[in-house]
Amino acid sequence: TVIASPAAASMRAAHTLTGVRAHLAFLTEARERGDEYQALDWMPEVTHRLPDTGGEDRLISDAVLHYTAAQPRRLQYRAFMEIDRTTMSSERLARKLITYARFHDYTPQPAGRRGTVADQNAAPFAWQRLYPRFPRILFILTGAPRATLTARIADLRRMTADHDLVTRLATHVPLGAAILEDLEEAGPSGAVWTPLAGSGERRGWMQL
Repeated sequence: TVIASPAAASMRAAHTLTGVRAHLAFLTEARERGDEYQALDWMPEVTHRLPDTGGEDRLISDAVLHYTAAQPRRLQYRAFMEIDRTTMSSERLARKLITYARFHDYTPQPAGRRGTVADQNAAPFAWQRLYPRFPRILFILTGAPRATLTARIADLRRMTADHDLVTRLATHVPLGAAILEDLEEAGPSGAVWTPLAGSGERRGWMQL
């Protein structure tokens, strides 16, 4: 990737560092818990194509996390990770939920033809080619006073409640947001994640 200017390079480096800090929080806790999570289980900048949906034709997740918990019983978790350093507007951040909702519902059309309703109903969702279950979506926020970050989390919750596609997504997929510094202090399993749907009571990421 070509970075156009020193300012853009600085922003890119800060974004990458934030991702590394979040990744290290998961690594540290996994070692303490005896869970399976290694350096390569955080995959940065994962692109998913949505070529025939109109509008944006791709979804780029800041990272995809693969995590296997050993206790109290063995469970596998996957998560789309979104890093927010308060460098974009709160509205743009919240709109990422719409893109995820479109990806959740996206079924590729048969090549060369539109396909019948039966064809479309029988076709797998695009994400099912990559994941056995749609990953949960986790936002990690930093780079601003706590009041600003809390307001941005409230905006994410409002988008989840007000947009039909996102509301439907939330009935199938756990959605949550946390402040990076809280995540580092209490660990990912600490009560630092605000669910984006339903009760706003904070909880651990596996309990979303």
